Amino acid sequence: MIYVTRLGGEPLVVNADLLETVEETPDTVLTLSSGRRIIVQETAVEVINRVVEFKARVVAFAQAMSAH
Repeated sequence: MIYVTRLGGEPLVVNADLLETVEETPDTVLTLSSGRRIIVQETAVEVINRVVEFKARVVAFAQAMSAH
């Protein structure tokens, strides 16, 4: 899950695994695998970085759990 901000300033949490595309048109548009589109304030690079950070945390957590 990643935090983003809708264009109107409303915070939103998006399931990163459901992201299909991230476009700047010039607003950043997230398209989910369901076809739903969400316009956010963050740039495409910011969204991608948040997804990478989220996935890194998931992997780190899985590795920590398997070490026990």
